Amino acid sequence: MATKLAWIDRLSHDRWLGPVTLLGPAGVWLLLLLVIPTLLILDISLVPGLRLGQPSGGYGLGNYLQILQPVYLRVMFRSLSFALGTTVLCLGLGFPVAYWIALMAPQRWRNVLLVGFVLPLWTSSLLRAYAWTTILRPTGVLNSVLGVLGLPSQNWLNTPTAVFIGLTYSFLPYMVLILYASLEKLDTRLLEAAADLGATPRQSFWTITVPQTLPGIAAGCLLVFITSLGDFVVPTLLGGASSMNIARLIYNQFLGPTRAWGFGSALSMVLILAVSLAIALLLKYGDRSTLTETSQ
Repeated sequence: MATKLAWIDRLSHDRWLGPVTLLGPAGVWLLLLLVIPTLLILDISLVPGLRLGQPSGGYGLGNYLQILQPVYLRVMFRSLSFALGTTVLCLGLGFPVAYWIALMAPQRWRNVLLVGFVLPLWTSSLLRAYAWTTILRPTGVLNSVLGVLGLPSQNWLNTPTAVFIGLTYSFLPYMVLILYASLEKLDTRLLEAAADLGATPRQSFWTITVPQTLPGIAAGCLLVFITSLGDFVVPTLLGGASSMNIARLIYNQFLGPTRAWGFGSALSMVLILAVSLAIALLLKYGDRSTLTETSQ
């Protein structure tokens, strides 16, 4: 017992032994499952023209230069468009919902409303995407409702519109949760003071509510952008061939008929770089306390 207490006392006072002991297992886990695989992808991406079953040649930037071809630049631009559009839609739809739940709904119903709003997240993303295919297909629920209302039916499935609908539906709960956690900490006394001084609701919103919740807005937008940028399921099931994004393009390079592993690795490194940059912005400008509460 004395030996154990002495080791714990040494661990708490030693400058290096404590951090190494506490962070060592997680560090080894990250090294084996994140750092080393990323370095292997980087190594493969520097072999121009590398395909499955072919010997590797010299190193170069040929795979990265191939990304600059117009056909692949269009895919990259489409992926960014999907991510940015989904972020804007989630913010526009999620902020009023989070505002109402945090500041206007009865206190006893807030947790129930939040659970009901995030309830779809309890099911698989693949199942949710398949559900939207039954809604958006030509003979689906949406066109049936339009027919009852006397409106012309639309070809929703396999279009960019379907992708935006599916992505917004998938990531809207995350935006609402983060915004709710930020709005819940809003100092309502400032709103009351602004009203007493003659400020209109619009002026109070832009001068008090938005500045106070800006870190939460930044956190929610960056989180939705990161997750929607690399989404594979929704564009594949709802977008069709006309909605090729970078995640599907990477899949085709590794498991498609070409098996261009070098080019697929270069695309993966570009996606990793974009996501890493977005995460760095999230850590710098996002509300860390809001992210922690949302994850819990």
